Amino acid sequence: MINVLLHTMLAVWFLESWPQVLMTLLVVFLLVFLWIQWKIGQQLKSELAMLAKIGKHNVEYEFVLDTMKLSIWHLDVKTGKLTFEQDFRDKGNKYFTNADGMEIDESVTLLDPRDSERVGQSMADLCSGKKSSYHEIYRVTVPYAQTVYWEESYATVTQRDIDGHPTLIVGTTQRIDDRKSMEEALVQARNRAEESDRLKTAFVANMSHEIRTPLNAIVGFTSVLPDITDEEERKSLLDLIQENTQKLLRIVDDVVNISKIESGKEELVMTAFELNTLLLENMSRCEQSLQPGVGLDAQFAMDALTITTDLARLNEIMKHLLQNAAKFTQAGTVTVGYDKPVDGRITIWVRDTGKGIAEENLERIFERFYKVDEFIPGAGLGLSLCRVMAFSLGGNVTVESKLGEGSTFKVELPIQ
Repeated sequence: MINVLLHTMLAVWFLESWPQVLMTLLVVFLLVFLWIQWKIGQQLKSELAMLAKIGKHNVEYEFVLDTMKLSIWHLDVKTGKLTFEQDFRDKGNKYFTNADGMEIDESVTLLDPRDSERVGQSMADLCSGKKSSYHEIYRVTVPYAQTVYWEESYATVTQRDIDGHPTLIVGTTQRIDDRKSMEEALVQARNRAEESDRLKTAFVANMSHEIRTPLNAIVGFTSVLPDITDEEERKSLLDLIQENTQKLLRIVDDVVNISKIESGKEELVMTAFELNTLLLENMSRCEQSLQPGVGLDAQFAMDALTITTDLARLNEIMKHLLQNAAKFTQAGTVTVGYDKPVDGRITIWVRDTGKGIAEENLERIFERFYKVDEFIPGAGLGLSLCRVMAFSLGGNVTVESKLGEGSTFKVELPIQ
């Protein structure tokens, strides 16, 4: 009886409170659901942030590769195949349309022959496991062109098999033409500095020798002059003193002129004058310096020609060229002439039938103090001065010559 009463009471209580129980359960369920949704949202938010970070890193990664002009490549050691992940090199593989998937041995054959053997051996050592890293600088030949460009590559082993042998290699390659050009420019600058130092030393040595020679003659002859009573002998000594004085003066003048022009302290004085007159005046002065039997001829392209340039410098150039021709011509003719102006430039030339110049000396004769024949009088400054003056006028002095057949010196100048 009591049990029945209890069941009855419980049934009545349940029927009266089940809406509240149901509501409580529903609230708990909703809270649990919201908590789960919040956790999922947090996880999604974290994953989205990670994806954004990865995307940002990829952009930065590609930006760095592009800025540094790098390529990323992989080498499958077993198949020997190269694959490029990214290639931001200037021109990159545009020279080689099948570079992606190319065999490593084939890629080595594209290198300059001076580097291919060394680079191929270094890569073989990396693939065989003899070393774990690779670094090479080499030249790549451009197909169908006689040119090369420079690259620098780094590589390392990233995967090995169970025996420790390399199976995958990753590397980077960068074009370094600009760096190589800079290195070459620095080497040239260093060489120029060393050459300049050598020239300064040679200049001092040569100047000492060239000045001492006439100076010794002047001092020596002057010291014995008071003891000479014979008038004819005194006149001979005075002539020798005068000759060596003029030689010393020419050396000093030439050195001073070169120094002034190269330092830019002497400004150009551009004047208009008649070219034929200037050349004939120089020929007249040179005539007395010619060896007996040597003729002097003129071949002017025009009856009269007015040009505008620095009269003093052109006069100095022609004086030295004619003196040079007279000095080295023992027989035949010295001819002075010019061609008709073309595009505002004129070529004046001095041709002789002298001993000529060997091919290996055609440029060296324009060096200061260089003399093909040490027994011929002169300091070796005349042709150097001619070229320096021609450069200052926007022109040049060149020579065409064959040993034993004479020489032709050409002065090319703008004539405004």
